[in-house]
Amino acid sequence: MTATLEIPDLGWREGGQGVLRGDLLRLFRKLDTLWLRWADAAGALEIEPPPMLPAHALQRLDYFASFPHLATFACVHDEDAENLAVFGKHPWQADGSGLALGRLAPTTHVLTPAACYHVYLDLVGQDLAAPITVTLGTRCFRREKEFHPLRRQWAFHMREIVCVGTAEEVRAHLASHRTKMLELSERLELGATFEHATDPFFNPGKSARYLMQKIDPTKEELVFGGDLAIGSLNFHRDTMGAAFEIRRGGETAQTGCVAFGMERWLFALVQTHGLPGAIAAVDRELDGGDA
Repeated sequence: MTATLEIPDLGWREGGQGVLRGDLLRLFRKLDTLWLRWADAAGALEIEPPPMLPAHALQRLDYFASFPHLATFACVHDEDAENLAVFGKHPWQADGSGLALGRLAPTTHVLTPAACYHVYLDLVGQDLAAPITVTLGTRCFRREKEFHPLRRQWAFHMREIVCVGTAEEVRAHLASHRTKMLELSERLELGATFEHATDPFFNPGKSARYLMQKIDPTKEELVFGGDLAIGSLNFHRDTMGAAFEIRRGGETAQTGCVAFGMERWLFALVQTHGLPGAIAAVDRELDGGDA
């Protein structure tokens, strides 16, 4: 098994952040081109979201109660001159472990934890006459207990293809991509399989959503090597529609998303084929015009 740190063109910085260079970056872009073809085949509108979400948007989902351990906040100092001057003179903790922040202004934004939230925020209060499909790729941020290059990072890239519609429309969207993901895994010789999963709730024993996911699974992960989720299918039912007041034909909209963890796909491909072989494998997919 190839050690992660030996992957060519991969850099690693403290705080769980990877650096993609050269051929590894080329592979990243080729993969994203493949997902964009899938999105185009699904009739998806592509959007480019900002890196932050308003905190009030996530509050609609009780995100901070469910995932307080994962959230990364965009914070700034209170602009009081004395407050800034004190920080300027003594910006570091005495032990050098980090910045000694002064008094902060109210925190109003959160760095994006999952791409699809931007879609629902853009649809607040709308009643859709037809289903819509949206794709977006963005850097996401989740603060976890430990980090491993490409496999688990504080900052990582996620490509999603999101459907908003009736339950039947969303289920069809997820089912078609489930088949495509399995077929692609087979062609790329990844040996990945789908497994039922739950989200990483802060206190799962007391989370009604966690219990519901255990009783009636709504999330499937495409797992590589027995332990690494490289993609997922997520059926939210009417959770997002209710939280963001989105309707479809007068009824609360249902939503679902197909998600690809870009760095994890890089890991799986390079682990399986080496970097030159991984590029060649994805090139064959692109040349074959899979959609």
